[in-house]
Amino acid sequence: MSDQSDSDKDLSQTAGKNQGDAPNRRDFLESASVAAFAGGLAGAADSPTQDSEDLFQPEEFWKDRMQAPDDGKRYGWFIDTRRCFGCHACEVSCKAENDVPLGSYIRQTFYQDVGEYPKVARMFLPMACQHCEDAPCVKACPCGALHKGGGGSVVVDYEKCCGHATCVEVCPYGAIYIDSVANQAVKCHNCYHRVENDMEPACASTCPSDAIHFGDLNDPDSKVSVAMREAKKATPLVQLRGEKETKPRMWFAGDGPTEVESRVPREGESYNNDAYNIYNWKKESDS
Repeated sequence: MSDQSDSDKDLSQTAGKNQGDAPNRRDFLESASVAAFAGGLAGAADSPTQDSEDLFQPEEFWKDRMQAPDDGKRYGWFIDTRRCFGCHACEVSCKAENDVPLGSYIRQTFYQDVGEYPKVARMFLPMACQHCEDAPCVKACPCGALHKGGGGSVVVDYEKCCGHATCVEVCPYGAIYIDSVANQAVKCHNCYHRVENDMEPACASTCPSDAIHFGDLNDPDSKVSVAMREAKKATPLVQLRGEKETKPRMWFAGDGPTEVESRVPREGESYNNDAYNIYNWKKESDS
């Protein structure tokens, strides 16, 4: 019993603060891995299957956490699917930057084969957390770990996360998974450790086709603002699953969202290896 108590104590003291209340995940997982061997850390908790709103906490519990710091910034994303050719460099760089284990993903590129031979094409859709303004994961988190960080980024406080997995149940984009070692929620945090040092998120700086743009939407001269203005001259910009009314901060150009949206995980799901199953290369519509 004393070993278990010592392990729990170590976990509660791990990871310094970064960007408000969000501790460094890399440091946390190093300590969590040791504690898992010492004390047998539990796996991800089972979650009920309900409507998202049924899982929301009372407003007074999450209202303050839904408010971003008053830093004058509004971070957002623009994905130009017309330029994406499915190299998966964004996924690889994300995994390397954030120590994401095999079989789990913070971001993933989905694809769909369209047309009939000989006129065929493969459409791509890079996906990650949408950093919603009205984020359902923040509303549902029972331990108060999910909150708005700098620029409105939706981040996880790893000193508070209990691995309840309710956030997974309510995310309309399948963008959160539960780490099986730390028993905690993991998602895109806009690479705040890079952004704080005037660097782009790893995926954006790695993309060889310049399809991924990130920046301050309040700054008309930011890379993301300029890219969105230029794209609007040729095509409308769209968002995914607007009917969910989460006000996502990710916009897309091109046919990718229309053709590939059905492949993107929904509530209660997470990005996974099945996206690359060869039997999914060509899947007919159910209609």
